[in-house]
Amino acid sequence: MSDWIYSDTVKDHFTNPRNVLLEDEKTFPAQGRGLTGNIVCGDQMLMLLQIKDDIITDVRWKTYGCASAIASTSILSESIKGMNIADAYNIKPEDLVEKLGGLPENKIHCSVLGDKALRAAIDDYLAQAGRAGELQEETTVICTCLGITDKDLERAYQNGARSWEQFQQATKIGSSCGECKDKALELIHGLEHIYGK
Repeated sequence: MSDWIYSDTVKDHFTNPRNVLLEDEKTFPAQGRGLTGNIVCGDQMLMLLQIKDDIITDVRWKTYGCASAIASTSILSESIKGMNIADAYNIKPEDLVEKLGGLPENKIHCSVLGDKALRAAIDDYLAQAGRAGELQEETTVICTCLGITDKDLERAYQNGARSWEQFQQATKIGSSCGECKDKALELIHGLEHIYGK
């Protein structure tokens, strides 16, 4: 095997992942269930939350993802226990990457599965409680010239944009100074990983 390119923290959470759902979902009665990803590209994430008075008391998860997805979700699952759902809702992949001591650039997009599944599980909990839409995910501005956010690009992707030209057509991204192109392409690559091509 070649040299390990990940941090010791990544290695620990990959080889000894915490809070993994080892049995059937029925063995872990959850108040919130979130499923995200696309099995076609190989990565899919299930997250189950036990919640009392808006505090996450326990969590289980399962994934078909790579070492980065497993490690980032393992550390996420440890971080959110005892956390209020409003705080947990806005955890970002970069928060997880920092806790892991970094990830290779080409693997950072793998860390988005856990936080997306977490938000889906919290949304499920809120919907069951008749509180749908109570929490909103924070957005990140990708194109400062035109104020285009990561959510704008995600919506365009969900509506069929795949090429740079299609994203420009849908959002006008990169049509001003063009400095956002690299950041936008990185995000688009992450969306391909989540939703499939």
